[in-house]
Amino acid sequence: MTKMQKRTINGIEIAFIERGSGPVLLLLHGFPLDHSMWDAQIDVFAEQYCVIAVDLRGFGQSQIVTGTTDMELMADDLPALLDSLGINEPIVLAGLSMGGYVAFQFALKYAERLRGLILCDTRAMGDTPEVAAGRRQAAEQVMADGPQSLVEAMMPRLFAAETVEQHPDVVDSLRRVMMATDRQTVAAAARGMARRPDVRAQLGEIECPTLVIVGEHDAISPVDEMQAIAAGIAGSRFVEIAGSGHMSPMEKPDAFNAVVLEFLADMQAMGS
Repeated sequence: MTKMQKRTINGIEIAFIERGSGPVLLLLHGFPLDHSMWDAQIDVFAEQYCVIAVDLRGFGQSQIVTGTTDMELMADDLPALLDSLGINEPIVLAGLSMGGYVAFQFALKYAERLRGLILCDTRAMGDTPEVAAGRRQAAEQVMADGPQSLVEAMMPRLFAAETVEQHPDVVDSLRRVMMATDRQTVAAAARGMARRPDVRAQLGEIECPTLVIVGEHDAISPVDEMQAIAAGIAGSRFVEIAGSGHMSPMEKPDAFNAVVLEFLADMQAMGS
């Protein structure tokens, strides 16, 4: 395994893996995870691309954060990280779930740095007041008791039944990562997600080639909701991953990887 690099970005230490060469593909993980959710993608994609898998601020081996971590703040770390690596050309950005929230903010704020966008199992709508209140309450509980209750509440919604039955190792590996995430970081991101903006009305502003991927059985980002995202972005490509839940890159890596590689190859062929 390649050793993680670290850079001080916007005042905090950000950890990441950089592997391969070629056009840059930046991967953003979900909540409360780290770059390792992309383990089945990194080596595959690095055969043709420069793959950067980042631990978003506070997560994984990045510096622990407190307070509230807004999605825009995490998006702001990315151009600074790219600058520190001397990467000036536009990139392809892929984000799952919370990583998708961050990707939306990047796409809307730093469009000139974006060559392509891959939105995986995520949402464009903001939280309802009830859901936002639930996130804030969960943040307080995590601060008081640790992440156990949050993790156990999330786990049944992350994977398709097929994955739970046939790949318990995948489920267990994800649970371990979630349980190891610092409580302050978990709470800060939960508060940030609770107040993230609804971007549905801005989807039409995204003009780069876009791939929208969703698991057939995603209970968090349902298929019809992801279809609506794709419909809102002109010329986007929509793909449903059969037999997968919310964690499509981990549950059906071969199918997921094939879809992404086809999208990237088509972008190359079109000169995008």
